[in-house]
Amino acid sequence: MRYEVLCRDDALSGDLAERFHRLAAGRGLIRSAAEPDVVVSIGGDGTMLQAFHTFRSSLDRVAFVGIHTGRLGFFADWQADELEQLVDCMAIYKRDETRIVRYPLVSVEIHRAAGGPIRHEALNEATVRRREGTLVAEVHLNGQLFETFRGDGFCVSSPIGSTAYNKSLGGAIIHPTLESIQITEMASINNRVYRTVGSPIILPKHHVCDIMPKPDQPLTVTVDHLHFEWEDVVRLRCRVSDKTVSFIRYRPFPFWQRVREGFIRNEGDE
Repeated sequence: MRYEVLCRDDALSGDLAERFHRLAAGRGLIRSAAEPDVVVSIGGDGTMLQAFHTFRSSLDRVAFVGIHTGRLGFFADWQADELEQLVDCMAIYKRDETRIVRYPLVSVEIHRAAGGPIRHEALNEATVRRREGTLVAEVHLNGQLFETFRGDGFCVSSPIGSTAYNKSLGGAIIHPTLESIQITEMASINNRVYRTVGSPIILPKHHVCDIMPKPDQPLTVTVDHLHFEWEDVVRLRCRVSDKTVSFIRYRPFPFWQRVREGFIRNEGDE
């Protein structure tokens, strides 16, 4: 099996990466930056986001696995002291499709006044804000006007990203296997002119949300950790992507257990 490692820029993660390579070579695994079967992320959830976007053109053939070097993260199944156990699993099971789980992604198309649309996939979320001041935009669902928005902006999250920025905005936590996206408002203003539903909206696959800013609003758009600024955006089209992200699970780690570990469990709890 071919693999590649991406690690966070700190001493512990770097040392683990070097040790991983030595162990992997001893178990017959082949390092391949060009065509890996499995990408190993060593660090935090931010490292996994970087790994995802590094290999975003290979999502149909690459699976990801995470080693967390801090507290347990949502993308990490393994701790730093379990490195050898992970290498053993990779050597024994190779690329076993029965151990692959696939999760939906956010597709966002940015349409500008000039040029064709720019498409991105987000593992966690895409956001849109006005660079200065409040954003004014129409929201269309499946081609029909739904609301006229004024406020700080929008967060459009995937199910697996629902525990990230979306949660801090009051969005719902969604199980990552559900094929959906969530549109969550940021500080909407409601008065006689601007009226919004005021709650997160969850859309199933094949439904489309168009966020259409009023003209002459310089925007800041983020896709996970990527940051863009444009002067002439006329529409952001958001939907469930036709692509998925694959994670390789060599042992069970249920999603709701991750939620409890991340948000509820105290250090002294059993």
